[in-house]
Amino acid sequence: MKTYEVVVIGGGPSGYVAAIRAAKLGKTVALVEARDLGGTCLNRGCIPSKTLLRHAEVIDSIEKAKSWGIETGPVKVTLSKMMERKDQVIQTLRNGIGHLMKQGKIDVLNGYGEVEPDGIVRVDQNGSEETIKGDKLILATGSKPIVPPIPGLEEGRFQTSDTIFGITELPESLVIVGGGIIGVEFACIFAALGVPVTIVEMGSRIVPSEDPQAAKVLAKSLKKKGISILTATKVTAVEQGENGQTVHVESEKGQSGVLDTGMVLLSVGRSPNLSAFDSLKLEMNGPFVKVDEHMATSLPNVYAAGDLVGNWQLAHVASAEGLVAAANAAGEEETIDYHVVPRCVYTSPEIASVGMTEEEAEQKGISFKVVKIDHAGNGKALTLDEKEGFTKLIADTTYGEILGVSMVGFHVTEMIAEPSAFMRLEGTVDELATMIHAHPTVTEALYEAAASWLGKGVHY
Repeated sequence: MKTYEVVVIGGGPSGYVAAIRAAKLGKTVALVEARDLGGTCLNRGCIPSKTLLRHAEVIDSIEKAKSWGIETGPVKVTLSKMMERKDQVIQTLRNGIGHLMKQGKIDVLNGYGEVEPDGIVRVDQNGSEETIKGDKLILATGSKPIVPPIPGLEEGRFQTSDTIFGITELPESLVIVGGGIIGVEFACIFAALGVPVTIVEMGSRIVPSEDPQAAKVLAKSLKKKGISILTATKVTAVEQGENGQTVHVESEKGQSGVLDTGMVLLSVGRSPNLSAFDSLKLEMNGPFVKVDEHMATSLPNVYAAGDLVGNWQLAHVASAEGLVAAANAAGEEETIDYHVVPRCVYTSPEIASVGMTEEEAEQKGISFKVVKIDHAGNGKALTLDEKEGFTKLIADTTYGEILGVSMVGFHVTEMIAEPSAFMRLEGTVDELATMIHAHPTVTEALYEAAASWLGKGVHY
């Protein structure tokens, strides 16, 4: 039985970066992955969805270009070619991770790993078993889509974010159960492909984790694309038919209705994968593994990172947690800092935010001031014909420290890095307002917001 100084269970965004970090700190490392390197994010999540969202963006631009004096013939969509390109992008990145594993002299065991006490890991590799031991363990087994107990919902007759990328034909129509980040992104993809889409959301609005005004702008845009949105509504049952399904819904006010659809996509959240280490009997925090600021679990020498531990179930947060877990497993001393976590929704328009919302600032009793700058007057936004959206800045009135920023608009997910950096460095509104921004850029809206907050705005 081979012994390693660090064994990582799971090769997703938290696991593979943890393995690389531990190896670079001079440790012997093994990584156990049941499926493909890159985990859900690379193979069934972030990367494939953003690839298809890029396709949707191009389709939308072609349609919009008609009003600019640029016209083409009918747009032809070939799903097989789109999926082929998606697979090429995935494979390129997957190969890159494999190269990093070899470069770091990390042993990769492809199989289902079962963790036992004393650092022993049994790996089932297509029927043959290999047993290894780790002085330190890092658990990074990720999560899986939640399948709610809806009557009539039969396995194999619905899609999840894990299975939807395997379809070979477009459905005649699509009902998405859940209007969170994943649900609205898929709505944009399928609407651009000409599929009638209905979102059913139990909450009072879509993307409930984001700024209410941002959610309102996005909802308006989705409706313009022909997407139906039913909020404060739940699915009570699903009936299976020969050519599709009938989805029964009921509003908070007790009004019922039916939706006939060719396909149902479940998007109601994700739950952690815990089966690989059941025997460890770790202390839990609700459904998640309990960890401290060092990503250490209740057992000595066992760390956990990523979707397993809850917090923000985001790939970039998982990677940050994996790096901290690896450093501590390797004998360093690092702590995780969730103070500045950018959050992105890759719809059209996009939503990006970092730091506190107004509601959170109020709950903390902080004296703050908010400024909102609409992109309708932004020169670059006008040239792009992407006028919808805004930039909102929240700062405390004592020192002018930036507490949070929310943005809606064209590629604001790229812009969120600037306010994130300011917040990381405890930057102030005055510093942001005196920084020269390139013109014309949508990013100028950040400068305008800061200047306006100070009462020194030129255009606002």
